[in-house]
Amino acid sequence: MTALTETPPEAVGVPAPAAKRKGGGLTTYLIIRFLLIFPTILILVTMVFFLMRITGDPITAALGGRLPADQLAIRIHEAGYDRPILVQYFEYLGQIFTGNFGRTISDNRAVTEMLATFGTATLELAINAVVVALIIGIPLGMIAAHRRDKTPDAVLRIFAILSYATPVFFAGLLLKLIFSVWLGWLPVAGRASTSTEIALTSLAAPTGIYWLDALRSGNLAAFWDVEAHSILPALALGLLTAGVFLRLVRTNLIGTLGRDYVEAGRSRGVSEFRLVTRHAYKPALIPIITVMGLQIALLLGGAVLTETTFEWKGLGFQLAQYLTARDFVAVQGIVVLLAVIVAVTNFIVDVVAALIDPRVRY
Repeated sequence: MTALTETPPEAVGVPAPAAKRKGGGLTTYLIIRFLLIFPTILILVTMVFFLMRITGDPITAALGGRLPADQLAIRIHEAGYDRPILVQYFEYLGQIFTGNFGRTISDNRAVTEMLATFGTATLELAINAVVVALIIGIPLGMIAAHRRDKTPDAVLRIFAILSYATPVFFAGLLLKLIFSVWLGWLPVAGRASTSTEIALTSLAAPTGIYWLDALRSGNLAAFWDVEAHSILPALALGLLTAGVFLRLVRTNLIGTLGRDYVEAGRSRGVSEFRLVTRHAYKPALIPIITVMGLQIALLLGGAVLTETTFEWKGLGFQLAQYLTARDFVAVQGIVVLLAVIVAVTNFIVDVVAALIDPRVRY
């Protein structure tokens, strides 16, 4: 009996049907990701609004017990907090779309002004922390992968776990104790010395980012003063993310080092150091980019404790102050801004990841 064998279409001159590609193109993917920003922000704004109303209206929460009942009722009526909750909600949405977040109750300043004043400080801290995380996490992750299952790898894995698991405020207090109290190398708290703050805030059109303003004005003494004040807060917050980057780089680099093209390089006599630093580490960095958006949310959450620990007067520091004062209007504005930052950052990360690695959109 003659055995029947299946002959590929290419063998008889018949072209094989093209494989149908799943998913859409880059433009479609980016449009969808961009449109998802708006429902995400709307859901977060809605959650914040109703959670802030669980304990009652903001006027009573902030001033209850400090004003007579009749004056409190007048303030509530003037602010419109005695109207139905849904009416307040839709009015609040309308105000947000016009850029009006209201005025704080405790110090009677425009919420937008407060966000602009203190938001730059948090942005400066976040940038510094990301730089610290990348400088520490990526090289140590490469070393751990290169020395896999050896003593350096074990030590670095323990370091990654400790840096991620240690509370930010505890790491900050420990750093202050060592480098400020015992050694006296770095300042204890603040963004800059008093004289430097006066010099930088008196500049024409300051950006609010102290190191940038110092460079713009050519004041190197102020620049180094700002950098000295930023080292410990950036280190305390950056270590939180450095542990994540270290583990990601290690895991992905180990996987990349087992690929065929790396084995081919080894067979040609390419050194292990060159394989790690020139050929294998770039594909291993793709997960770092995709996870960066999630880490921004982690950094902003950790900024609250970091800024409070180091008296770094940014949004996190002000959020703690307004929570103590039960100023829910200010808290609402800060949380909404942080939600917008996280949503936009995730979109930017998605764009970068899609440009680098087309597989993320299929």
